[in-house]
Amino acid sequence: MLLIALLAAAAVETPVVVVSATRTEHASFDVPASIDAVKVDDDNLRVNASEALAAVPGLVVQNRQNYAQDLQISSRGFGARSAFGVRGVHLITDGIPASMPDGQGQAATFNLDVAERIEVLRGPYSAIYGNHAGGVIQLFTREGDGAPSVELNLAGGSYGTHKTDVTAQGKQSNIGYVLDASRFDTDGYRAHSAATRDQAYARLTLTPTEGAKLNIIANALRQNDTQDALGVTWATYQRDPRAGEIDSTDTQSPKRTLADRYNTRKSINHKQIGATWEQRLSSDDRLRVTAYGGNREVVQYQAFSKAFQAPASHSGGVVDFERDFSGADINWSHVNALAGGKLTTTAGVEYGRSSDARQGYENFIGATFGVKGALRRDEDDKVSNLDPYLQTEWDAGAWQLSAGLRHSRVKISVDDHFLSNGNDSGSLSYSHTTPVLGVLYRVAPLLNVYASAARGFETPTLNELFYSGAGGGFNFRLQPAYSTHVETGVKARLDERTRINAALFQVKTSDELVVDSASGGRTSYRNGGKTLRQGVELSLDSSWGYGLSTRLALTTLRAVYDEGYGNVLKGSRLPGVPNANLYGELAWKESAGRFGAALEAVAVGKIYVEDSNVDQPASGYGVLNARVNLGQQWGGWRFKQFARLNNLLDKNYVGSVIVGDTNKRYYEAAPQRNWLVGASALYQF
Repeated sequence: MLLIALLAAAAVETPVVVVSATRTEHASFDVPASIDAVKVDDDNLRVNASEALAAVPGLVVQNRQNYAQDLQISSRGFGARSAFGVRGVHLITDGIPASMPDGQGQAATFNLDVAERIEVLRGPYSAIYGNHAGGVIQLFTREGDGAPSVELNLAGGSYGTHKTDVTAQGKQSNIGYVLDASRFDTDGYRAHSAATRDQAYARLTLTPTEGAKLNIIANALRQNDTQDALGVTWATYQRDPRAGEIDSTDTQSPKRTLADRYNTRKSINHKQIGATWEQRLSSDDRLRVTAYGGNREVVQYQAFSKAFQAPASHSGGVVDFERDFSGADINWSHVNALAGGKLTTTAGVEYGRSSDARQGYENFIGATFGVKGALRRDEDDKVSNLDPYLQTEWDAGAWQLSAGLRHSRVKISVDDHFLSNGNDSGSLSYSHTTPVLGVLYRVAPLLNVYASAARGFETPTLNELFYSGAGGGFNFRLQPAYSTHVETGVKARLDERTRINAALFQVKTSDELVVDSASGGRTSYRNGGKTLRQGVELSLDSSWGYGLSTRLALTTLRAVYDEGYGNVLKGSRLPGVPNANLYGELAWKESAGRFGAALEAVAVGKIYVEDSNVDQPASGYGVLNARVNLGQQWGGWRFKQFARLNNLLDKNYVGSVIVGDTNKRYYEAAPQRNWLVGASALYQF
């Protein structure tokens, strides 16, 4: 009772407003779900989402030091085994999906230079977004506002890292605009990991009439010949964390690494445009319509010997595809009074489609490796989804009751032009209805408790369907994984300076998607029985006197096979998933904002690399980072500077793993002590 009295008497802090869980604006404190909104800081490169997301409990986001592959993102253990891009976690930018209908996405398309915030939703409520199981990560970019301004950002650091970014923004009459262009390049920490990335972004915000808003957003990403460092064995990592794996079959002396011999690399050209129209029809009704389209071209050179390329059983060592994608979402929200409370209902339908013209080639011509050789694959792959959904929430007094329902239908078809018998042609479809229920009770003005539950599902991605083990053909037998999520939690403000969120969750999954075999550049998957995930998430934010603040984010997670299969025993840990991870920060900011400094601590538990847990796991680690920043104002000019020193204690550790690699090249080393400095100048007209 004393605690409740203290909470009731405390001053209310400015609420953090989120939209991802309910599709309407809510204070995160009043949402019966685990959801965090984080800012993208100026005192970093703003290249990898891992910079901002490290402080979110339940989430593990690893920079693989390999820009030919995307970030490794897992939420409550979902997505950790992804070999290509991000899967198991739904990615969105300004309401426009950055994940394809099969559930796979690319976080590299996030433009962090124009980010306003990133919302991270975990647990049952993510099921309302359809085909995935782990969570939702949604980037919100800023709208143009105020007098026109131009900003230049420059940054540089260890391993030949540089970035230049230019942003212009402003608002004139009813038109706001944001324009941004950047170039990032690095020699890379690991051998054969150099990269150059160009990004461009444009946003127009128009308010033609009262109650109406139109956002038009275009973005582009280009990476040419980004080097792929590949994984290494445990012996190679221990010998030299930065070294590549030696190709024992190389005829040259000294023998080259696999990455050097095959010149493993990847080129990406991604373009997308979308528009969102929001119309207030009345004080109680809102209509939102979103439409988008884009194109993605990828050419990737892999490393494996031509000895693996038996006729009709291998697609070659060069992947070459062009993807056209498009989609739309329309939803309507209505608010009305019911039984002494407020009932908010949102009904909508989402459609998405992607079409790939995909070729594969041998990665050699004669004795020359790492070049595009003979055609080995030629097909068209199409994926589409059509998902109607309904969400409703009743709020009255101390109670909030909410529910959601979504019916997802995913269709996949393959038209094989390479094999004369069309062996890999065919189609399949998956469908599932995902219900969500939640209840929140306001114990006191500054203390809420909640519980939620959902059924979710996760279809195989195209990459997981391409092979079927020894048969080599498209795997039409692979089934979705189905999951049951339950969560209970507490959200409290202990006083005007301290906020605490805690959640206890459990997820049971059947037909988990696991690696069946991986060799010769080809990975096949199977359904691997039942899994169990049980965990606790805790975040604590406090502001102290004299400009001091602290943040703590802690996750403990027991993710195991609840049923054995093959040589995997019941109780084996899920690979790629640490049993605990922690982020802690002590920060200081001078009252006028001219000076600031912080000390960050990151700790991650041991990570197993394959399902049986027999091979050497990546050891747990803890690192310290430090940062300082400065700011000045002079007339219409604003200047900022920052410096970072990462891995202060100069530790060697494995930062990420490649799950289930049959060649046992699982390990990707993280950088030792490294530095970064940056400066910006903004002029407002």
